[in-house]
Amino acid sequence: MMSKVRKKVKSIKIDLNKCNGCKACEVICSSFHATPKYSSNNPARARIRLTRDPIRDVFVPVYAGEYTSAECMGRDKYVIDGKEYDECGFCRASCPSRGFFKEPDSGLPLKCDMCEENDPGQEPLCVQWCLADALTYEEREEEVEEEVKLSDIERGLKSLVDKHGLQNLLDTVVRMSQKS
Repeated sequence: MMSKVRKKVKSIKIDLNKCNGCKACEVICSSFHATPKYSSNNPARARIRLTRDPIRDVFVPVYAGEYTSAECMGRDKYVIDGKEYDECGFCRASCPSRGFFKEPDSGLPLKCDMCEENDPGQEPLCVQWCLADALTYEEREEEVEEEVKLSDIERGLKSLVDKHGLQNLLDTVVRMSQKS
């Protein structure tokens, strides 16, 4: 079911001319999302990653978007400064065709949450910690088509079912409940 609603849209604007590849955004993001918070730094947990062309020394920060249960149909190529890039390198989705933006221990999809459990009204930590000011936080209101979305738990369970099958998931839940 779809309906039009006015919604606050939060995004991070990326200025490629300013990014120097320092990875401060990855470090603070992975630290913020560690359990307990700030207890470790594992870039595989970061909701923002840098794509890099080492020869031209170009960095492209990409932050995690929505989970998609299927691969996209297109594999477009982009040419930037004469160098060809695969579309997947700039894609924000967590999808089955790559390990990008998946939690390293569980394999569950990661999505940028704009550090919303941090102090309300603050910019995402990656923006605050960007040493080169390549990341800018933006909020705007726009009319969007909205559909009923799965909750985080439903999305996580769907991802586990897609990966391991419903019966394996049910068997595991039964085994776990018997141990309690």
